[in-house]
Amino acid sequence: MKQWERSSPELIARFDACLPKAAGVERRQMFGCPCAFVNGNMFTGVHEQRVIVRLPEKQRAALSKEPDAKPFVVMGRTMREYVAFERPLERSPREIGAWMKKALAYAETLPIKVNKDSAASKRRTAKPARTARAR
Repeated sequence: MKQWERSSPELIARFDACLPKAAGVERRQMFGCPCAFVNGNMFTGVHEQRVIVRLPEKQRAALSKEPDAKPFVVMGRTMREYVAFERPLERSPREIGAWMKKALAYAETLPIKVNKDSAASKRRTAKPARTARAR
């Protein structure tokens, strides 16, 4: 299996600078790359030297006309709602930030995702209910 290229510090800094500062936005690592989530749904991230954004069909179609915006393909699989900016450092921070805001707005319309691992962990650590002893 191909090793992923580590994202450059410049790209990670640009990603962080462009990330919307909105309530509910959570930045965390996914496969060693910075990503951003809202309501448990990823809406933007970095993969290798690309910035990816999650968009509705109409916005993806508009963006697909740009030469460095491609469908996001990882490990041979096309992630159907995501577009990858192939050369994001050549775009202005304002432009990347604007696309991230559109991705955030779209992700906010999606159903809330519950972290299954977290829910299972809570069930395991919960104290059992006390039962009345037989007399």
